[in-house]
Amino acid sequence: MTHRLAARPLLAVACALGTFGAGSVALTGVADAATTLKLTANPKGMLMFNTKTLTAKAGKITIEMINPKTSGVPHGVSVEGHGVDKDSKIVGPGKTVSLTVTLKKGTYEFYCPVRGHEAAGMKGTLKVT
Repeated sequence: MTHRLAARPLLAVACALGTFGAGSVALTGVADAATTLKLTANPKGMLMFNTKTLTAKAGKITIEMINPKTSGVPHGVSVEGHGVDKDSKIVGPGKTVSLTVTLKKGTYEFYCPVRGHEAAGMKGTLKVT
């Protein structure tokens, strides 16, 4: 009788973890491999981001761009290179926008897609390893 009692807690744990039955759930401990990078437009209205370089591992990458309330102008974020050319929405001051892209290893450019902002220096390099 001792064997039956000792096995019951193990059976309860196995069932709770979903290791039995057709609807079982595998608990692998593997997290989503997506990367989120933060980017901020200049809060004083200057046409620049808070950094000129971003780095991420290859795969799904989200760039979250904050346009501070004090910037006074609309901004967005774009990524270009190696056949990729994707733009976010343009947002006004006090708003945040996200752009998600899947990138291979290489060097890409990120920039503000508002007319004239990239030419004025609102750009940088995204290094994907």
